[in-house]
This record gives sequence, C-alpha cells and structure tokens, in this order.
Amino acid sequence: MGNNETGRVGEDVVCDFLTDRGWTVLDRNWRYSGGGLRGELDVIARAPDGLLAIVEVKTRSGTAFGTGFDAVTPRKVAQLRALTSRWLAEKEGAFAQVRIDVASVFTPPGGPVTLEYRAGVA
Repeated sequence: MGNNETGRVGEDVVCDFLTDRGWTVLDRNWRYSGGGLRGELDVIARAPDGLLAIVEVKTRSGTAFGTGFDAVTPRKVAQLRALTSRWLAEKEGAFAQVRIDVASVFTPPGGPVTLEYRAGVA
C-alpha cells in the first residue's frame, strides 16, 4: 500500500469513527495555496452540538517514524490554525466552537487497524 492509499484508509477510519458518533463530515482533503500559506486540512467535521473539529489524520503502517502524534509539531499546529482561518473565511455558517484534533491511525500489514483520537490539541 502506498502512502496516498495508506492516508486514505486512515481518513476513512476517522470519518467512520466520527459519523458513528453523530458527527457530520463537512469537508475532506481541503487544500489551500496563497499568500505564503499552503497546505491541506484532512477532515473537517461538525459535532451534534455545533462544535467544529479540524482533524489532522496521521496514518502509519509501521513504527519507524514514531506515532502519528509525533508528526504534529508546533509548526504543524500553527499551519493548521492558519488553514482553519482560511477555511472559515470561505464558508458561511456559525460554529459554537472550533478546535483542532489529531487522529493517529495504525495500519500494520496483516494486523488490525487501530485509532487513537486526541481532541482539542489546539
């Protein structure tokens, strides 16, 4: 499985996790490039209470590069915040609260897929 396919599998797992809990996925793989800012928001979802979560999904098939959480650096969080501002500027609607979550999905070859979800990392 290539990196893109591995990433899609992880995002599918996260979307299923959220929708099973009553969340609505509003956007996936939203990309922005302009004004010196460039990047992607993996999953954008709304909770039943109106909270908006920007979910950074990190999928790993092995442990050579650490967990998905290890890849979410302060620089990455700053980028996610800036991208979130751009996404909100393009959308209409009010959200009670906005937060950034991180999901670490582990897809070992031949093993079970596991998900660890951390809400409100930023």
